[in-house]
Amino acid sequence: MSSDKIKMIEKKLVVSCQALDDEPLHSSFIMGRMALAAKEGGACGIRANTVEDIQEIRKNVDLPIIGIIKAVYPDSDVYITPTMKEMDALMAIKPDIIAVDATKRVRPDGKDLTTFFKEVREKYPDQKFMADCSTVEEALYADEIGFDFIGVTMVGYTPYSANDKIDADDFKIIRDILAKVKHPVIAEGNIDTPAKARRVIELGCYSVVVGGAITRPQLITRKFANAIG
Repeated sequence: MSSDKIKMIEKKLVVSCQALDDEPLHSSFIMGRMALAAKEGGACGIRANTVEDIQEIRKNVDLPIIGIIKAVYPDSDVYITPTMKEMDALMAIKPDIIAVDATKRVRPDGKDLTTFFKEVREKYPDQKFMADCSTVEEALYADEIGFDFIGVTMVGYTPYSANDKIDADDFKIIRDILAKVKHPVIAEGNIDTPAKARRVIELGCYSVVVGGAITRPQLITRKFANAIG
């Protein structure tokens, strides 16, 4: 993984190609082709879930990948690369960036983010990591402890951010984070129109990740169906 390759996503679009096992497009083969379609449309990076999907995507495109593993544990609400088990699995294939839930919630192994990330950084000192945060406070803390990229992926998805909207008041959450952090900010989460994607780049985000608005046809279809009634 090279910094030159990661620079491919600077001021550009990253497309999240994910389909969970209860979704119609759940298939590593399909995600590989989805990534190829995204590249043909102008995407400069891919965010992907699971080792199998990432390996298949790499067969189809040579783009930087933000890798995650979503894993549900009964004793925690943290599910994005939650433990060292998922981290080790990802590091076996070394995505360009690994994204991690960086909320203040307790992780499945009972560790807080500080302890977990210290162990991860010591084990994999050269890997680039992205913090998936839900509040300005979490973003500032992730920046302080040394995440390479600060993401707003979890805004609205934690109990204490449930009423927050990433695009409220011209992306105030993102503007507040940009004004205070030293690491690059990646916009992600409910950025569902081209105008919003362009705006977060104008505000100073390093890149923007768009997922369901591009790669989840059941959600796209529902918007049209609901509009028709």
